[in-house]
Amino acid sequence: MVRQSAKTALRVRACISVITLLVLSFFALLLAVAWGSTGFKVREFLEYLFTGASSAEVILFKIRLPRALLSYLVGGGLAVAGCCLQGVFKNPMADSHILGVSAGAGFGAAACIAFGIGGASFGIAAFGLGNVALGALIGGMLAVLFVVQFARIGRRVSTSALLLSGIAVSSLFTALTSGIMILHRESMEQVVFWTLGSFTAASFEKVRFAALLILPCSALCMVFARPLNIMLLGEEDARMLGVDPVKTTRMLVLLTTLLAAGCVSVSGIVGFVGLMLPHTLRLMTGPDHRLLLPCSFLGGGIFLCLADTLARSLFPPLEIPVGVLSALFGVPFFLYLLRRQGKGGRG
Repeated sequence: MVRQSAKTALRVRACISVITLLVLSFFALLLAVAWGSTGFKVREFLEYLFTGASSAEVILFKIRLPRALLSYLVGGGLAVAGCCLQGVFKNPMADSHILGVSAGAGFGAAACIAFGIGGASFGIAAFGLGNVALGALIGGMLAVLFVVQFARIGRRVSTSALLLSGIAVSSLFTALTSGIMILHRESMEQVVFWTLGSFTAASFEKVRFAALLILPCSALCMVFARPLNIMLLGEEDARMLGVDPVKTTRMLVLLTTLLAAGCVSVSGIVGFVGLMLPHTLRLMTGPDHRLLLPCSFLGGGIFLCLADTLARSLFPPLEIPVGVLSALFGVPFFLYLLRRQGKGGRG
């Protein structure tokens, strides 16, 4: 009877959480399309919906809509990647950055910009994805391949070795990026702006690419929700319950790499989303990954969509890179986690 009541309470909490986040997602996207440096365009929005004609059609549906959708997808993908890695490493401060994805993507983008292969004329753009973004995607995946290879001990990949290798490879690619900027100073401003993160160049082609990569990878991560829950009990207990921790870790690292690299390739480096949102949503949903992962996607999308809207609206016509704004929220949150973990360690 008690167990049945607990299951009913869990289902009620799940329904309330998901419905709340879906409603907030709708309003976040609506706000992102309607609000900007030129103010609300509700009249033009309604005019377009009912008549198909509006003087603001270009602003609303060619610029703001793809930007809102792209920021939502990227925020959701980064939050799911962070949530998975925190479960895999049993580390509340784990994020896709620790695997070297961001540093590798920054190097790939910097190399394309500095060596003049950022235009479509180079001929490697895919799905409308620019060559700089494609270089970032390749760089992020290459960095994680190095991390996994260096962390391999025999046939196993040690979790602690994976974390340490991630730090080392991130430092290496950051140094290489700095070297490129020094040797190609004419490209320094463009490289720095890209690494700060922005959705200025959003387009429906990028939205399509992001959706084709982020949505399937996020869904596959959610398939591993039950094994993630079991792995929190420890390796021995997980094996007894039929979960292979090594295989599960390998698959989740691969999925989160694809997910994070795809996000970074279309947005630049946007930090702390995967760190903040899973922790914040645990307060609402609890630690069960079956609910936490989908809620992380929705919550991450809401956060980054609103952050981008704020970034382009605070000081018009200037635009703050969204990576700067996410860091302003994320750094205090990270320090709070660090301080709380330190107190727990002493206590």
